[in-house]
Amino acid sequence: MDHVLMTREPPIAWITLNHPQKRNALSLEVISALEQTLAQAAEDTQIKVLVLQGNGPAFCAGHDLQQLTGSDKNIHTFREIFASCARMMQTLHHIPQPVIAKVHGIATAAGCQLVAACDLAIAEDKARFATPGVKIGLFCSTPMTPLIRLIGRRRAMDMLISGRFVPAQEALSFGLVNRVVSGQELDEETASWAQEIGSASRMTLGLGKKALYRQADMSEAESYAYTQEVIAMNCVMEDAQEGMQAFLDKRDPVWKDR
Repeated sequence: MDHVLMTREPPIAWITLNHPQKRNALSLEVISALEQTLAQAAEDTQIKVLVLQGNGPAFCAGHDLQQLTGSDKNIHTFREIFASCARMMQTLHHIPQPVIAKVHGIATAAGCQLVAACDLAIAEDKARFATPGVKIGLFCSTPMTPLIRLIGRRRAMDMLISGRFVPAQEALSFGLVNRVVSGQELDEETASWAQEIGSASRMTLGLGKKALYRQADMSEAESYAYTQEVIAMNCVMEDAQEGMQAFLDKRDPVWKDR
């Protein structure tokens, strides 16, 4: 069985975690397959948006605990697992395409981390989110990295020290997800959203995504100094000139991704 599947429907690529028997737990094999698939998609010039989803009853239940237990494991084993996972999570930010997490069922521990690490997220109304490691003696330290940056300290602390399940609507109020829809609408709404994003220039999407993450931790003055240079460079690009002229001409732009 392939641990991760990718279906191309330009401008969208659908990436599916495919280990439903374990609720798509992030084993080393799944982590590696997902990182490779993301890298492959990043090089595909026809793909402008990625949708990350899970096969089976859940989006992702976190790390595979069987790989974290046993007398044969040592600190080096655990460092390899978490370093591999951190590298994969950062790949989500480094690739040029926006990545939408499409969440159903549960997203727990590193699965919740995966949602927080994606650029955008949509969830069915029955989805639930949690960082429950504290309940089994394993604090969700790596999931806290994107979580605290996304939803803030107090909300992250609440999730991390209680381990409670957060329902979809509360996750929406937290900013953990962008949209909540019914389970029946999830596929259609995700596709529609991805198509809308994919109507933009691939070059512009990649430039904007990179700039957003790069300036996020800058001071206001540093951010303005950086972003004014980014937008000036953007203005001389062919797609920007085409897009602005198309707007003035009241016609659809023809993107060349340069």
